[in-house]
Amino acid sequence: MPFRIVVDDRERNSGIPELLRKAGSVVDFVQLAVGDYVVSPDTAIERKTVYDLVNSVYDGRLYVQCSELIKHYSRPLLIVQGDITKLGELPKDADRSKIRRLEERMPLAYDALATVAMEFRIPIIHTPTAEQTASLLFFLARKSMQDGKATGPLLKKIKKENPVYLQQLSILSSVPGVGEKLAARMLERFKTPYRALNASAAELATIPGFGLARAQRLRRILDSTTATEKVVQKTLFESNEM
Repeated sequence: MPFRIVVDDRERNSGIPELLRKAGSVVDFVQLAVGDYVVSPDTAIERKTVYDLVNSVYDGRLYVQCSELIKHYSRPLLIVQGDITKLGELPKDADRSKIRRLEERMPLAYDALATVAMEFRIPIIHTPTAEQTASLLFFLARKSMQDGKATGPLLKKIKKENPVYLQQLSILSSVPGVGEKLAARMLERFKTPYRALNASAAELATIPGFGLARAQRLRRILDSTTATEKVVQKTLFESNEM
């Protein structure tokens, strides 16, 4: 009996669905509310290329996606496709500003992977190529069927969250040291990202799991003047003294 894998429509051009078909899987395309691939009623997989991983960490999408995975699936997975150490190895004619952005965001990726593994407790599997990703998905689906975990419908009725709420959550999750869980508590307490980001350290410290030390670090990050601005201010001050 062939293995059935449900694939999100946005994965059509990744090359992976065609590889799954060649391996003998039945591929059904739908618009998934959570994850990119569903191989059993318990397991949905979010796939990230290393480039998408870095960008999704920077804009906060990754934590929102992980939150949705653990909310609806008991055995979710994150697949990171590609070599994160080669992010800077772009073609010579590549946009230099794009290279700089990637280099600046790379440290965030390692911190985010630690958060995914430790806080969300989602296993992370690295694959070098699309071919290896397809092989992994195929064997995950086959194992689920062999273990008797692929019985029942693969699709769940998942009500999509309010998009405005997800955007607000994304904003707060992208702040260093916050993460999705604390971001949700900040929104619950202060109702809007604006109020949350303008709260005092004492107010932030009252949120369960936040603590005074984390609150003070957050306030320093939000309130500190950038090095460039300090140089400008110093120059203006010295000019006024002359």
